[in-house]
Amino acid sequence: MNIKIGTAPDSWGVWFPQNEKQIPWERCLNEMAESGYEGIELGPWGYLPNDYDQLKEELDKRNLKLTATTLIGDLTSNSKTIEMIALLDEMAELQLRFPTAKYVVLIDDCYTDLFTGELIRPQVLKNGEWDKFIHNINQIKNHAKAKYGLEVLFHPHAETHVETEEQIERFLNDTDINLCLDTGHHAYAGGDPVDFMRKHHNRIPYLHIKNCDLKVREKMQKEGWSFAKAVSEGIMCEPELGVVDMQAFFKVLHDIDFNGWAIVEQDMYPAPFEKPFPIAKRTREYLEKICKTVDIS
Repeated sequence: MNIKIGTAPDSWGVWFPQNEKQIPWERCLNEMAESGYEGIELGPWGYLPNDYDQLKEELDKRNLKLTATTLIGDLTSNSKTIEMIALLDEMAELQLRFPTAKYVVLIDDCYTDLFTGELIRPQVLKNGEWDKFIHNINQIKNHAKAKYGLEVLFHPHAETHVETEEQIERFLNDTDINLCLDTGHHAYAGGDPVDFMRKHHNRIPYLHIKNCDLKVREKMQKEGWSFAKAVSEGIMCEPELGVVDMQAFFKVLHDIDFNGWAIVEQDMYPAPFEKPFPIAKRTREYLEKICKTVDIS
């Protein structure tokens, strides 16, 4: 097992390129490095510097490696897919200069409004809609591979058209695209990431690590909260605290001899500026302890 532990701006409450509720990027990078992480995702395009020389200097002086970029949008829309490909082109100019960053993490837009919870797209796609959805994803995947040699990884996500295990299984059956498995989002949608990882590890080269508090999930469902409201109430929690048996999950990683990045990506928005750093340090120490434990057992 060769797990490299990284993190992402999301774990510092960063959801947007610019937002007054978000921590300054310099402080974010400082705290990422001080917490002991090896690598980072780029996060929302425009949050961290997107000039190569500046970003390389900032990462190098903190001994951080870039692992991936993120592409999010409405994959049911042909026009939005074209916009996403244009953004991929822009990001790729930067990404290709970082040899450790070989993945593009692709996420579908939520079918609910993040902040109101209102249904803004069909929750379940009909067969023709699903075919169009898969076609658009393949367009992005093929473009990234043919033009840049980058691998698109699809990220099943809460409140999107691929969230339940049944939907993910269908996606895996209908495409040859590998996954970024997010342990917290998988549990949010009622799945078991431990069993799923054991079953589908050959299609999962990259991980997002966090946990899910099902008590908050129950309250969300009862009171009709939006996803953003649930996040602000702690629905996605530290790996040690939620429903996912993280010890068992890392035992699976050991058993399959996982070799890749596990990115701590604990959804937090908005986050008081003093909140993320202690969580990040605790999480890094906890995951290091787990990795040592499963290596010994």
